[in-house]
Amino acid sequence: MVIVDSSVWIDFLNHRETPQTLWLLNGHDGELIAITSLALTEVLQGIRDDRQFRRAQSHFSSLPVFDAASKTFAVQAAQNFRKLRKRGVTVRSTIDCLIATFCIESELRLLHCDRDFNAFEEHLGLQVFRP
Repeated sequence: MVIVDSSVWIDFLNHRETPQTLWLLNGHDGELIAITSLALTEVLQGIRDDRQFRRAQSHFSSLPVFDAASKTFAVQAAQNFRKLRKRGVTVRSTIDCLIATFCIESELRLLHCDRDFNAFEEHLGLQVFRP
């Protein structure tokens, strides 16, 4: 299963052609895809048009949605943030810390277009899916 980050979904909904969005558009090679509740929030909050919001909400209702903000993940995400900061890396987004930690702990691959995840891959073992 591949967790698709909001960075990819936002590009997808804005019709930007990237390797990630083309992979989604072309049926994602039969891979099961999912989203975290946090990424779902990020995507939906950026949609201004009510009709587009309802359409996106309907689309995402067909995907598995994982809760990446449990107490366990929150504590581990804080620890991961601290580990990276000790290495001189400051992650800009708490939500990205939670999503990366969820994927690491759940042993799920992440499809993203966000440089904040690079440090999690390099230093903490985040498995990144590259189409």
